[in-house]
Amino acid sequence: MTTFAITGVTGNFGRTAIKHLAQLVPANQIVALARNTAKAQEVVPEGVTVRAGDYTKPEELAESLKGVDRLLFISSQPGAPVSRETQHRNVVAAAQKAGVSFIAYTSFPHADTSTAPLADDHKLTEELIVKSGIAHSFLRNNWYLENEASTINAAKSGKDFVYSAGKGRAGWALEREYATAAAEVLATGDTAKEIYEFAGPARTYEDLAKATPGDFKVVAVTDAEYQAGLQSAGLDEGTAQLVTSFQTFIRQGVLDEETTDLQEVLGHELTPLTEAIKEL
Repeated sequence: MTTFAITGVTGNFGRTAIKHLAQLVPANQIVALARNTAKAQEVVPEGVTVRAGDYTKPEELAESLKGVDRLLFISSQPGAPVSRETQHRNVVAAAQKAGVSFIAYTSFPHADTSTAPLADDHKLTEELIVKSGIAHSFLRNNWYLENEASTINAAKSGKDFVYSAGKGRAGWALEREYATAAAEVLATGDTAKEIYEFAGPARTYEDLAKATPGDFKVVAVTDAEYQAGLQSAGLDEGTAQLVTSFQTFIRQGVLDEETTDLQEVLGHELTPLTEAIKEL
């Protein structure tokens, strides 16, 4: 009997992935890992086993991963007191110690060659997994439509639709579509590919604005103006710089790719952009 595990199950991605996985395999073959196990018990499907899964506690992780065959390793958020590099080293080491035979890891588009600073930790993690000798699939997720929620909602309320990415394109898709695909890969046997470049159709911010309902102006600005606008809206300088950097690398083409991996794994077309925005 194959045992499946998913980390970070209390987050949006993890919740969606584990609910879909429970539709693919028996719940009693699923282990849910979370820092907050009490919260996890409230959100996972009935029959799923909940274990401690704090990325900063390698010994605890190794214990929790005992008996697990296939692991969906959801990358942590950057900026935590313990670096993402350290957290990810802990997870890979724990998986290796526990004898996990397969890891599906949520990575960054073309992580091995990308010049975007956001790709650095993902590139390192992919290398750690390769060196561990554990069979794997790298789920290189492009960009969640949810990342644009503040821009879209502002425009829907009549404010300007502001961006600084120029003609740069991103492969927006709903987070639930990426998470569902991750569960599908985890449940797949030996036929899973080593690398999936998951993305929706490449589109510009002008395309995104056209699909957004409402009466608003579309305003293209410089990165400096974009950051200043974020700070005037209440973001601290560091956060505003980070968010602006996303616009920069989209303009530079970091997220511009043509791939059908996401649709193929899901087995159907992605939610049309206008419908996805309504859902958002």
